[in-house]
Amino acid sequence: MYAVVESGGKQYRVQEGEILKVEKMPGDVGTPVTFDKILMFSDGENVNIGKPVLDKATVSGHIVQQAKAKKIIVFKYKRRKRYRRKQGHRQEYTAVQIDSIKA
Repeated sequence: MYAVVESGGKQYRVQEGEILKVEKMPGDVGTPVTFDKILMFSDGENVNIGKPVLDKATVSGHIVQQAKAKKIIVFKYKRRKRYRRKQGHRQEYTAVQIDSIKA
């Protein structure tokens, strides 16, 4: 059984018991989370596709971690012009453990 959910402008394929890293969400560790935008649901035999979302489907879980991802380097460079800019960035994310998928 799996579902495709939308969170933070991105789509994720989720299953029960899975830990999912999504864009930063408000809440502390242990706070329950429900995803309402379910785009697709499959129980192994039947596949339900929303137009654009499924109305009676929900995916629920709880927050496991609030953290930052690894640092990436943003480097801008123009040859022969002595132009160099180096900047680092760490994206914040929320780790959510999926508890149940209901359709």
